[in-house]
This record gives sequence, structure tokens and C-alpha cells, in this order.
Amino acid sequence: MLHVWNTLHKKLEEFQPISDKVVGLYTCGPTVYNPATIANFRTYIFEDVLKRTLELFGYKVHHVLNITDVGHLVGDGDMGEDKVEREAAKTGASAWDIAKMYEERFVKDAERLNIELPEGKDRPHATDYISEQIALVQKLEENGFTYKTSDGIYFDTSKFKNYGKFSGQKMEEKEAGARVEINTEKRHPADFALWKFSQPNEKRQMEWESPWGVGFPGWHIECSAMSEKLLGQPFDIHCGGVDHIPVHHENEIAQSEAAFGKPLAKYWMHGEFLLVNGGRMGKSEGNAYTLDDLIAKGFDPLAYRYYCLGTHYRSKMNFTWEGLEGAQNALNNLRAAIRKLSTEGAVLPGIESFKSAIGSDLNTSSGLDVMWGLVKSGRGDIGPTLLEIDNVLGLGLDQYIGKKIEIPLEIKLLADQRLEVRKNKDWAKSDEIRDQIAEKGWTIEDKKDGYELTPRN
Repeated sequence: MLHVWNTLHKKLEEFQPISDKVVGLYTCGPTVYNPATIANFRTYIFEDVLKRTLELFGYKVHHVLNITDVGHLVGDGDMGEDKVEREAAKTGASAWDIAKMYEERFVKDAERLNIELPEGKDRPHATDYISEQIALVQKLEENGFTYKTSDGIYFDTSKFKNYGKFSGQKMEEKEAGARVEINTEKRHPADFALWKFSQPNEKRQMEWESPWGVGFPGWHIECSAMSEKLLGQPFDIHCGGVDHIPVHHENEIAQSEAAFGKPLAKYWMHGEFLLVNGGRMGKSEGNAYTLDDLIAKGFDPLAYRYYCLGTHYRSKMNFTWEGLEGAQNALNNLRAAIRKLSTEGAVLPGIESFKSAIGSDLNTSSGLDVMWGLVKSGRGDIGPTLLEIDNVLGLGLDQYIGKKIEIPLEIKLLADQRLEVRKNKDWAKSDEIRDQIAEKGWTIEDKKDGYELTPRN
């Protein structure tokens, strides 16, 4: 059996796609039972930059992002409640409505972050691919990799000799983690559910007939079934967060290779964790921030995208409100600096420096440095080059290059009033008016001959 578990941590020039024309990209999408956090969106931003970078280098990208609307149990294992069903029970809404509501919110947040999501069939729902998942479990059954317990059909990890190699975990480490569930019917603690049976005492809204009885798919089987259906096997690049490596992606590899006898994906890329003030992000810590939390504090969603670009996707990123404010200021300054540029002309050779930076394992911070170097050069013909760079960084600069600022009369009057009180050295009143201007979405900067106003978005 073949095993190609490469990681794409290299210069993009060394990337060797399966097809010369199209790159197959699969990114693990959201479980739609609650709002996605900014930590989740850090991963989606990195994957968006990857897709845009591949396009910069001339590839056409076939991108698939799944929507998990069934089968993801609390604790990410094989026991407990389905996350979507649990949320439905708490609220009184149907599981289908819960999934639809949070998917719509995810899409809206992605749009606000300028993340280009796949459309139509390339954004598949687990509930739309039940027959494919059942067929994959049957294939594994035929190949001798499954067994049945009272609560479901399980994958026998002892039959897959390379199980654990992808994550690098020793089997005893996997056993320690898996024993938390204490399912005595498992042959091995690391074995995982492919199909779960609906229990007599359960009232499930999402369940289907299968050759083994009424039930629902396990969490991992959906990605294997949908990626094979939409991208084939193997496909080029599989992405997700580092939290997926030890369980979800390990299990995807095992079941896909056991079923088809060939690699699931040629390359793997994972985004690192987001910390908050140096510590863990989580609901219990009270810091599982959403994009709405950032907006409520007056921040532009694209300031968060800019913030993420400053840290390499494979490095832990430490989120602080002060850091986000710094990113907002930098983005405001960038927008102000490019308004007088022309969009006419050709892309300059400077784009090669950017391609070199971003093509080296998506070095976005170096990419930002290249962009700022162009801005600070003082040249008036860099507009087309900045737009080409922004096609990758995704900061929405096309809304600002060459666009004159129109200052509302209300803001202009406040700024003039502030100028007068500063002449009278009434600093407290000056600060008060500055805050009023900020609340209305503008930044005022004092100049020797007056002031300069800049919109915050």
C-alpha cells in the first residue's frame, strides 16, 4: 500500500501537483452548531491565502470545503451527543434549522473577512452524502477493516499497519486519549466509529436507514467520502487545523487508504493554534471570541485578517486587543497611503519579490513587508502591482486605490471644532471630540498645518 504523507512546507516552485492544470484542494469546514470563532477563521484565512497563492502561480484550483451538519459528537470522539442535535434540543429549533442558521453565519463572516469560499456542490453537506458514506463503510467491510458493536460499525485500527504514523503519536499515547470514552466493546481504544446506531432511548432528528440498521455516520467518514467523490483519490492538498492531526486526519487517512489502497492526499498543510493573551482560547475561559465580538468593539473584520497575515500559519499566534488595534491602525494607514495612486499601467518587476516571499511556505509577513516597501517608495505607478499583491493577501485594497476620501459634513465640523479648542489648549475637550470622531468611524491625525481625517474602513 502506498503512503505519501508529505507536508507542503517548501518553496512553491517545488510543488508537484498530480495534474499540470488543476490543483485539488480539500479544506475541513465548520461543524455548524455554533458560531465559528476567530481561531477557526485564522485557519480559513491561511487556506484562502494558499488558494490565492496557487492561482498567482498559474494554477487553477478546485477547492472543496465541507459543512459538517451531522455526526460530530461532543468531545470529538464516538460517544456523547451529536453537536448539532444537542444545540437543537437546547433551543427547541430543528437540527436542520440550527445547521442552516450557523452555516449562513459562517458564510457571512467569511465574506466580511474576504475569504473566497467554494460554491454549490464544492461546499458539500455531510447530510447530502449519506449514500456515499454508507458505500464507503461497505467497502471497508468488504476489505476486512470493520467490526460491529451494540452502538455501531467500527474501524479496526489494528488491521491498518501504519495507523499512528501520520501524527507521530505512539500507540500508547493514542490509547490514553481514547480511554477517556471507556467503550468496553472496542477491540482497541483507538478504533473509531464509521456508522453509529440510533439508540432506542434517543430521539434523533437526523438518522437514516443503512445495511446495519437506522443510524448516522461517524464524523471522519464524511470527509473521506466527499473528497473522493468530488476530487478523486488521491488529490493534491488537504488542509485543516493542527488539532485535526492526531484524530480526524489520522482516521481519514486510515479509512481512505484501507478502502482504496492508495493515498488520500499528496500534501498536507495545517494551521497552528490561536492563543489569547498567551493562553488557551475556549468557552470555559470566556475568550472564544467571534467576529461579531471584534466588530462590537469597533474593529474592521479586515483588520483581523491583516493581524493574521503578520504571523506565519505554522506558528502559534497570540491574540491581544492591543495587537488588533495595531493591525487596525496599520490597515488604516495603508488605505490612506494608497488613495492617491493610479490603477493605470503595468505590474512592476517588484511583484517577483512578493512571489518569492509568498511562494516560500506562504510567508505572509514577508509579503506584507514587500507591499509596504512599495508603498513607502513614493512611486505613483505602483497601483497595479499592489492590486496584484492584494489578490493574494485579500485586504480589499481595490476599494481604496485611487479613491478620493469624501468627508461627511458632520465629521468635518467636529474636526474644525477640535482644531479651535486645541488652539486654546483645551486638551480635555480635544480628546473628547477625538473620541466622538472615532465613534463615528474616523481617525484624526494632527498635522503642523491642521489635521488629516481617515475613515476606519
